[in-house]
Amino acid sequence: MRSSVDIAAGPGFVISSVTCRDDHARWSEPEAAGSYRVVLVRRGRFRRRSRSGVADVDPTTAYLGVPGEEEVFAHPAGGDVCTAVSVSRALWRSLGTVAAPALYVDARLDLAHRRLLAAARAEDHDFALAEQLVRLLGSALAAPVHPVPGEYALVGRARSVIHDGHPAAGGLVPLAAHLGVSPYRLSRVFPRVVGVSLTRYRNRVRVGRALDRIEQGEERLTDLAAELGFADQAHLSRTVREHVGETPSALRGALGRRPGR
Repeated sequence: MRSSVDIAAGPGFVISSVTCRDDHARWSEPEAAGSYRVVLVRRGRFRRRSRSGVADVDPTTAYLGVPGEEEVFAHPAGGDVCTAVSVSRALWRSLGTVAAPALYVDARLDLAHRRLLAAARAEDHDFALAEQLVRLLGSALAAPVHPVPGEYALVGRARSVIHDGHPAAGGLVPLAAHLGVSPYRLSRVFPRVVGVSLTRYRNRVRVGRALDRIEQGEERLTDLAAELGFADQAHLSRTVREHVGETPSALRGALGRRPGR
């Protein structure tokens, strides 16, 4: 079951929060997309099949939709919560289009997504929201993922292990052993499919979890660093800054929830 709530709108765009409570590995009945849109995952993961191909969608991967495009979905890992940014045809064309089943969401794009939602919560949000929206769409459309036939399934399994926090995700050798492939093959295939190395992808996932906690008001950065597997708070700060351009301390004001929000 899927529900959608519009959380903000402006000239040429609507931002919606979409919650899906489905829990099935099989493909759903075909449905036709109704708008030009970018869909980013806030929580959970699922699979999508369209004329562009099959994509495993999670907080590190977004997808594009165009009016009339037939698509089907599967939810083998349970439900999800997404942000759907629907835009007018004119705005879509002004930003350019990408023909790919998925888009890699790096930490900077993740931060742009979070700032978009923060702008939508603001009392006087019109200008800030439009600015964040254009930045978000511009970043998304400039970062396509081009899966390589025969290698996508392996990378999908590797991503699942990393997202699940399995102990094997702590290093290349144990991860490759867990997947039943050589470290050499995994280290070569992964960046060809995703566009970044395994190390950077793993850190991207950890940075996303750090941003989640900062958004929730986490103040004990030393404890957060240890929980996420960083050597210390300084290591956490360096990694977050490398990925998003700002330190965890600087992000508290931008992402931290205010009373009543």
